[in-house]
Amino acid sequence: MNVVVVSVGSSGDIHPFLAVALGLRDRGHRVSFVTSPYHAPLLRRVGLPLLPVGTVEQFEQATAHPALWRPHGALAVLAKIIGESTSTIYHHVAQEASRQRTIVVAHPLALGARVAHETHGIPLVTMHLAPAAILSVEAPAVASPWIGSPEVLPKSLRRLGVSLADRLADLAIASDLNLFRAELGLAPVRHVARHWWHSPQCVIGLFPEWFAAPQRDWPKQLKLTGFPLYDESGVSSAVPELEAFLDEAAHADDLPIAFAPGSGNRQAGRFFSAAADACRRLGRRGILLTRYTEHLPSRLPRGVRHFEYAPFSAVLPRVAALVHHGGIGTSAQALAAGIPQLVMPMSFDQPDNAARLVHLGVASVLPPVRFNGGAVARQLATLLRSAAVHQRCAEAAQKFEGADPISRTCDLIEGCER
Repeated sequence: MNVVVVSVGSSGDIHPFLAVALGLRDRGHRVSFVTSPYHAPLLRRVGLPLLPVGTVEQFEQATAHPALWRPHGALAVLAKIIGESTSTIYHHVAQEASRQRTIVVAHPLALGARVAHETHGIPLVTMHLAPAAILSVEAPAVASPWIGSPEVLPKSLRRLGVSLADRLADLAIASDLNLFRAELGLAPVRHVARHWWHSPQCVIGLFPEWFAAPQRDWPKQLKLTGFPLYDESGVSSAVPELEAFLDEAAHADDLPIAFAPGSGNRQAGRFFSAAADACRRLGRRGILLTRYTEHLPSRLPRGVRHFEYAPFSAVLPRVAALVHHGGIGTSAQALAAGIPQLVMPMSFDQPDNAARLVHLGVASVLPPVRFNGGAVARQLATLLRSAAVHQRCAEAAQKFEGADPISRTCDLIEGCER
């Protein structure tokens, strides 16, 4: 079988799709990967061919845009990225359609893959990384860290909220999409986020039922398989300096606190200033994880170190807690490691992921405007001394034992091809 895997976004978006792609390759399928050439070094390391979308410069311009990490500006930036990628993704997929037994596995925002499914009849699997991507009246996503769960609202208000979200998505995305569809002689579409971007054949949620229970108004063709947990283990490793730092901390019985604001976040100056200050106030060691050194404090407190990257699976089991942005991949890695989480959600699915972590009893949340050294230190102190939180963390980690989401996902994809 020829499999075309299509994903857009930062490493957090690419990693789960890469996990599935490697799983399919291990089963003997021919696999190619459609994404930004920014991720070319990683794809070379794992040995998957790249079909490029855009340029490295475009990727870096998008991630450097300050509005990408603000609730009221993120959608416009995202819409621009989607609009620029749709045609290229379509043509990559259409070209691969000439191969026998081709199937496409795509991120919902890879709209060109959905169009190619219509025009060429290529089997399509849509994979959602987080439950917030599935608009639901029964269980609406939490859209802001300031707002409580919409589930307590009357259904009429929930229905209105979902309709508004659907309309906003159409305003941001459907215009450019329908211009491209017109070039192909296709009719315009509406309700892109509520209905259209789901494959009519097979939709997979890469999260487990215990994290987000299926709802009556979810797509009937949706199946949940679980968190893939891919983090470049085997092709990337912790640097010796980090290994030595973790070993020293374990020997001193002083596990550090890890801070990670998102692999594509280039606007994290306040996040890291608060992180360093919180470690100083608590007298704790800290690990600051980012590839972008320009937003780090000029001087770090004693015991606080910066490292560009390390697989979470090699780091998180050896730290006391993780402070992060609420990305679904990062959240899942911390759940698997069984450690407390402090979340500063900003945009996209992050507020909803954070709310689900709080519901599980493993995390607390600080909105960006309240994210300062004093508040971070107080929240971390509460989390770290709570026996109930540690118990819930241990219970969450146990849920990963024996789970094989990659195999289950590959089974579903192979079934869709038939």
